[in-house]
Amino acid sequence: MYKKIDPFIEILPQLNVHGEYADTVMTVVNDFINDNYKLRNYKICVIHGHSSDILKRKIHESLKRNKLVKRYYLYIYNIGCTIIELNERE
Repeated sequence: MYKKIDPFIEILPQLNVHGEYADTVMTVVNDFINDNYKLRNYKICVIHGHSSDILKRKIHESLKRNKLVKRYYLYIYNIGCTIIELNERE
């Protein structure tokens, strides 16, 4: 079976949080955001899955309050991924 790979997602820095607990997932995601902000990667991808949406809701709630995040949205071809755009450094 042929698996289509989207080149857009493949070039972004990714964090896969499958299997993380909702209580601890934001520690991992915030560290990932801070590290990529320091590296000047302004578009990143968090893979959270879409089975029960618990992780997605927790991540999106936190992204609303994060001052480093310019905007975020679900990836159109895979709703188990959230694309995060970070504010640029001066």
